[in-house]
Amino acid sequence: MIRGAGLINVELAGEVDTFAGASGEEKARQFGTTGYSIRARKSG
Repeated sequence: MIRGAGLINVELAGEVDTFAGASGEEKARQFGTTGYSIRARKSG
């Protein structure tokens, strides 16, 4: 999907606790929800 958008050099940059301090934090913890930063560059 990311490459289909014309992005290249795609890499996962690391795990991020995206729900820390959010109102849905407790539910996110129950499901083991985690986010990842993605780095990419637009071709051309």
